[in-house]
Amino acid sequence: MTFARIDAPTPNFNDRLHPVDMLVLHYTGMEDGPSALARLRDPASEVSAHYVVEEDGSVYVLAPEEKRAWHAGRSRWQGDDDLNSRSIGVEIVNGGHDYGLPPFPDAQIDAVIALSREILARWGIPQSRVVGHSDIAPDRKQDPGERFPWARLAMAGVGLWPRAPRSEDFEGPPCDIADLQGDLKTIGYAVEPSGALDETTHAVLRAFQRRWRPSAITGEVDAETCRLARDLAEQRQSGSRAR
Repeated sequence: MTFARIDAPTPNFNDRLHPVDMLVLHYTGMEDGPSALARLRDPASEVSAHYVVEEDGSVYVLAPEEKRAWHAGRSRWQGDDDLNSRSIGVEIVNGGHDYGLPPFPDAQIDAVIALSREILARWGIPQSRVVGHSDIAPDRKQDPGERFPWARLAMAGVGLWPRAPRSEDFEGPPCDIADLQGDLKTIGYAVEPSGALDETTHAVLRAFQRRWRPSAITGEVDAETCRLARDLAEQRQSGSRAR
């Protein structure tokens, strides 16, 4: 797919301290695209991204990929921090939860997929390092939200997705909490296998469910969440080019 690239440079970037090995997807969470672009290009805002993808599939280029844009904030994934230094940030125009979390148009998602595939190939980013903002900052962020079509991206080669379950995978009680926390940590979430359902674990569970089980974002332990986490942890452990 080809998509329109529009230069819209921002001054909000600096030098990286680490090699690029992540892709972080966001929604803009503002009323419209022009408002988001204005904020991401305003020096006073101290926020930015490398790209903004409009609803019609147009892609605005804000910062060079070689530079460190300011989109991830306080965040952590697979034991790493300073994720701004490690990632390419893509903002997807969508009002987000404050504006009813509208659906993402097909043209926009097609452009996100095409752009993401280019970025993954250019930098050799592992599939386990394709994340949403809510994955890396589960206590602060909800984007790109439960209506974002992660499965569609995974089918196109962008990010992981759980494998089809066997019937017996739905049988039995929920897993041990410490085992689930261990699987979530293996996937990349900032949680330790303490065995306690503390505030951090609830936040991580909501982020996990928002991405991989959006039909029920409870923040609680259940058999399906356990199965999904185990499958994704196994994919992370056995996946090609996994860290």
